[in-house]
Amino acid sequence: MSHDMKHIEPKDFMVPEGHKISLRKWPTDIPQVYSSKEDYKDILDEHVEELSELQRILYADNRYAVLLIFQAMDAAGKDGAIRHVMSGINPQGCQVYSFKHPTPGELEHDFLWRTNCALPERGRIGIFNRSYYEEVLIVRVHPEILRGRFIPEELLNGEDFWENRFRSINDMECHLYHSGTRIIKFFLHLSWEEQRKRFLQRIDEPEKNWKFSIADIEERKYWDDYMEAYGECLGKTSTGKAPWYVVPADDKKNARLIISKIILETFRSLDMSYPETTDERRQELLKIREMLVAEDDQA
Repeated sequence: MSHDMKHIEPKDFMVPEGHKISLRKWPTDIPQVYSSKEDYKDILDEHVEELSELQRILYADNRYAVLLIFQAMDAAGKDGAIRHVMSGINPQGCQVYSFKHPTPGELEHDFLWRTNCALPERGRIGIFNRSYYEEVLIVRVHPEILRGRFIPEELLNGEDFWENRFRSINDMECHLYHSGTRIIKFFLHLSWEEQRKRFLQRIDEPEKNWKFSIADIEERKYWDDYMEAYGECLGKTSTGKAPWYVVPADDKKNARLIISKIILETFRSLDMSYPETTDERRQELLKIREMLVAEDDQA
């Protein structure tokens, strides 16, 4: 993959459709797409400003919805990316959901139910910090979790169990696409060594202590299993209608610029506009204007 300074080509990060990938072959770090901290801030500000304007048009146009999905290993920078890239978005037009372990009530439904309840309405941006993909990732790495999900044994033990889950996800995302929802999926690709450094920061910096738990270290033991699970998942659920992007995440600033550019490209591709004012509506507005001007004259 070649990346010129400041030139970010979204397709360079897109996972090809239809086959398993090896994440070992995908970089976690690439040359900087910015030349300095000031340059990074300038580029991000430009992206955020344009995204803010496009979000207003999305809201006014009221035909499309946009769903952003973020998946990653711990400490990859999902929260920071969401916070920085979406900093200029009107909170009324955006909703962020962070999915933790399912509640007992959520477990009474199929694995897509709780996230389907949180899908964005037309005109809005929805952000999933983790998502239904946990059900083919963490659950696959820790099959004991699946045993507590009350799934019939004949289904649970079927050879095509995971294939059926991938198919369910693809079918659901295809359905959403044809209903006007555009889905962009990001895997923030962090290296083993960079995660170790960030965990040490969380221990050494008091204001970051709350972000760290012993469970984070336990999950590091399953790194290779997660990379295997992610590789298969990304390959089998990256489609033209809902692509996955593998974003090198060792450099947080780089990752944020890549993410914001990919989101912008998707927004630019939408056929959106502010609603046109009809002649009848224009006449109505002119009458209201006359009334308001008359009020001023009377005062």
